[in-house]
Amino acid sequence: MEKSYNPKSIEKKWYDVWQKKGYFSPEPDSSKKPFTILMPPPNVTGVLHMGHVLNNTLQDILIRYKRMDGFNALWVPGTDHAGIATQNMVEKDLAKEGKTRFDLGREKLIERIWKWKEDKGGIILEQLKQLGCSCDWSRLRFTMDEGLSEAVKEVFIRLYEKGLIYKGKRIINWCPRCTTALANDEVEHEEEASKLYEVYYPLADGSGKVTIATTRPETMMADVAIAVNPNDERYKDLIGREVVLPIVHKKIPIIGDEYVDMSFGTGCLKITPAHDPNDFEIGQKHNLDFVSIIDEHGKMTAEAGKEFDGLTREEAREKVIAMLKDEGVFCSEKDYPHTVGKCYRCNTIIEPFLSDQWFVSMEPLAKPAIEKVKNGEIDFQPSRWTKVYLHWMENVRDWCISRQIWWGHRIPAYYCEDCGKMVVAKSVPSECSACGCKKLTQDEDVLDTWFSSALWPFSTLGWPDDSEDLQYYLPTSTLITAPEIIYLWVARMIMTTLEFKNVVAFDTVLLHGIVRDELGRKMSKSLGNSPNPLDLIEQVGADALRFAIIYHTPKGEDSYYSDKILETGRNFTNKLWNATRYILQGIEQAPSKDNLQLELADKWILGRFNQVLEHVRFNYEKLRFNDVATSLLDFVWKEFCSWYLELSKERIYGENATRKNTAQYVLLEIMQGAMRMLHPIMPFISEEIFEKIRPFVGDDLEESITISAFPNVDNSLIDEAIIKGMSLIQGSITTIRNLKKQVNLSPAKEVKIYIKVAEEEQVALFEEYKQYLQSLANCFELVVAVDLQKPAQAIAGVVENVEIYLPLAGMVDLQVERDKLQKQLAKLEKEFKVISGKLSNDKFVNSAPSEIVAKEKDKYAEVKGKMDKVEGLLKGLG
Repeated sequence: MEKSYNPKSIEKKWYDVWQKKGYFSPEPDSSKKPFTILMPPPNVTGVLHMGHVLNNTLQDILIRYKRMDGFNALWVPGTDHAGIATQNMVEKDLAKEGKTRFDLGREKLIERIWKWKEDKGGIILEQLKQLGCSCDWSRLRFTMDEGLSEAVKEVFIRLYEKGLIYKGKRIINWCPRCTTALANDEVEHEEEASKLYEVYYPLADGSGKVTIATTRPETMMADVAIAVNPNDERYKDLIGREVVLPIVHKKIPIIGDEYVDMSFGTGCLKITPAHDPNDFEIGQKHNLDFVSIIDEHGKMTAEAGKEFDGLTREEAREKVIAMLKDEGVFCSEKDYPHTVGKCYRCNTIIEPFLSDQWFVSMEPLAKPAIEKVKNGEIDFQPSRWTKVYLHWMENVRDWCISRQIWWGHRIPAYYCEDCGKMVVAKSVPSECSACGCKKLTQDEDVLDTWFSSALWPFSTLGWPDDSEDLQYYLPTSTLITAPEIIYLWVARMIMTTLEFKNVVAFDTVLLHGIVRDELGRKMSKSLGNSPNPLDLIEQVGADALRFAIIYHTPKGEDSYYSDKILETGRNFTNKLWNATRYILQGIEQAPSKDNLQLELADKWILGRFNQVLEHVRFNYEKLRFNDVATSLLDFVWKEFCSWYLELSKERIYGENATRKNTAQYVLLEIMQGAMRMLHPIMPFISEEIFEKIRPFVGDDLEESITISAFPNVDNSLIDEAIIKGMSLIQGSITTIRNLKKQVNLSPAKEVKIYIKVAEEEQVALFEEYKQYLQSLANCFELVVAVDLQKPAQAIAGVVENVEIYLPLAGMVDLQVERDKLQKQLAKLEKEFKVISGKLSNDKFVNSAPSEIVAKEKDKYAEVKGKMDKVEGLLKGLG
């Protein structure tokens, strides 16, 4: 083995081997239970970021664990066509050429996007391979590949024929920059400093006025009514009368509607049905006109008045306020924090826009999906997300699925050019069924990107064909994703899978947090706090990165990244490598299983291995991967390497062949078992070490750790008496080391130790394994007895029910040590006096901030403990 661990030399090597051998590509097998994971498809425009690292490492850990545990484990990868984002990216390239999509036309733009996708759309997939993701790349899917496109058409047509998809003119969320509709869930809401404006609307009969409050005076020209609450004593007598709309100077009615919040503003609400979703509902209820004055680019139209035509919303607002002031109807303005909807793609302020759009009626689909979660067939982890899911589903609104872009699944609806009849079909009809016209044109809109990804659980497995994969791998098992797409993706997959396959999409949903920097900020390019994961892999290797982020991320919680956490992973890989080099030094053949002479340390490490294995298995099953990482780091580093490996040296370098054979056998057994436990988290180094030690372990191991069985617990090897005895030996060694340190004795200094035990069995234990204290604590002589008297001029330590004495005569200059301890004690006593004075002062205790008082109390306890320790040492020195 090379002296130093070099991830670059092994990671690509092993990934190529795994792919060539087909380890990640299972086939349906009735003798095995399937376990299926669906990759949340990253955007085809994407590149690897730290959120991907966390998400895909979690998935890879689970699929590797299940593969090793005997399941027919399939991880289906894929990418999303990301309609708006991808088209925007290509249009930016066009803009550099001085062109727009309209210069190319629809067909040419689509051709260009497909070319872009082929050239650059697979970048993130190659990056996921560098991370070690064990997906079945032979089943790679794309939301616009032929099979998924067929599934999208089939779902659309079936839902349309069932009356669950419809087309209607309604208020939708519109992005003026992307010039497309957005679903409610694609709008991100931010609180911004705004203004609340109060304006007088004169009564038409000249008898007075009403005052309205609005945050959007630029929409006044589209007002068609003033609404008041019929229970509002201030205004109920005005219902049925009219006001004069300022600027436009036309009469509009005053209506009564209980929707109006009497406590907001003045209690009078201007109604603009074409530019506000709530006003739209009121407009429909009261049969009001719909006046639209803002176009798809967020600019005013001639309908607002020729003086406003072409102005932006912001420009129009300024002009309206100036005109209102000129008319004398402007009352006041005041600061008003206001929640503003913005496009999730470009951060442009959303415009409520009245237009013809396609919708899915969600309530009928939501009911069975709610029930499956309530009855426990689908388990959200952590459980707090169940309430979030249910709240959204129980208040679900119809989903706007049409988008006014060109890249995506075009809506399969066709219109007769003569009579206008609409037909929904998979392909263009040969003629109109109503008038026989042979000219039919397809709807210009495409479907929301999330529509195709909502079908992911069954479309990726071959639906609408009844494929073998579909029959075997659906329902899938565990979905691992982020909470922010519970609505956009998770809930919709549950609904569509129930609707079209009548099974749950998955039985478990693990929702992880986001990756933040060490200051708690969400990582972003604008903040410059998001490292490139490929750079980190280049620095420390994929295993170190994976281990570090998992070790520091509790289940379901946010992850806090800093370069410091990489040290955990890097140091652990180095420790594993160096331990393997030690184990393999000088070994020429597999140790004999028939020539073993197990002693305390052997039995202890085998027992602890199985205890840790039980804990690790439990936490893999519970998806508590950071607990797995913690257990394995502690066991391998603190127990196997720091204790057993060190204790083995006396036998490895000794002359007794049987004892050497035993130590080598146990070292190899523990190492190969630890690598199998660790493989899901650190696949590369565990494979490399497994390959190095496999020839010396036996012929019953698989050719690769990737397809090896996960270890099973052997309870017969767990002996509590052995573990307790070893714990006493370890504690004694640690105590002796600490006693040396207290009097500045070198750890290498050989000492004579006296041990007073409580039981005769302990005498036998220390006598039998005194070589452990000799090798790890440098004890050249050990005196052990039940009735032992404390030696003169000795310092003492206690471990469990055993007292340990280190005589110092001849070891150190006792007077020098006494003088040093006396000075140390005097300094501590002085400090203790100051602290005691503060705490006995009622004025300080009652007046100082509580955290300051608490800090002084902690210092009091700390200094008192140090004083007691020094006094004990002085007493030991006579």
